Amino acid sequence: MATVALLAIGLGLTGGAYAAFTTTTASAETTPAVASQATVDEGQKLFQANCATCHGMSAQGTDEAPSLIGVGSAAVDFQVGTGRMPMQMQGPQAQEKPVQFTDEQVSALADYVASLAPGPSIPEQKYLDGKGDAANGAELFRINCAMCHNVAGAGGALTEGKYAPPLTGVSAKHIYEAMVTGPQNMPVFNDLNIDPQGKADIITYLMYIQEHPSPGGFELGSLGPVAEGLFLWIFGLGAVVALTVWITAKSN
Repeated sequence: MATVALLAIGLGLTGGAYAAFTTTTASAETTPAVASQATVDEGQKLFQANCATCHGMSAQGTDEAPSLIGVGSAAVDFQVGTGRMPMQMQGPQAQEKPVQFTDEQVSALADYVASLAPGPSIPEQKYLDGKGDAANGAELFRINCAMCHNVAGAGGALTEGKYAPPLTGVSAKHIYEAMVTGPQNMPVFNDLNIDPQGKADIITYLMYIQEHPSPGGFELGSLGPVAEGLFLWIFGLGAVVALTVWITAKSN
């Protein structure tokens, strides 16, 4: 009996310590700094005035829009901070447009939604400074992102009127938030898929290719062999035809 009791106590202590550790870790990864109650209240007022029609008065979701409970502040900061929300019109995906709120109002909305349940938080500045490993970021981007966004981040078409937007001119914060929240048709890349430093490396790579022009000359929108083939077909073949007509005319 003493042995059994000791085993039970040991298992209980081990399990309790593990649960406490994992809860603390998860909380540190997903919960932002505690916002003031005044900010949360302001965010709730903004939400109920501008978002509740689709998402419900308590962000529980409706037939028109999904629940926002557990999406975290990062999802709100991305969707509202890029102008995709409030949605301008129903369609295959939300269109980017001028932002409808001030930075303070976006922050208040994000704080309110974050207060409903834990979720991905707005990234720390140390991951957004563009000082990561661009080579590693390029490899991660080619493996995980290039099939939709193009290897140069120029964007691309998807199915049923959907598309992967170009990544030029997108802020580092919004790129990071898109990776952790998976907006529109994008999959979620949590820290088990790509760790925070890997995400920072991807941002570094995207900053690098935007700041350094193509060494191969005119990049034709960085759309790859289709654009290059079309260019040769129209201008190259057109030049051959024009030259042939000119030679024929001169011979007559």
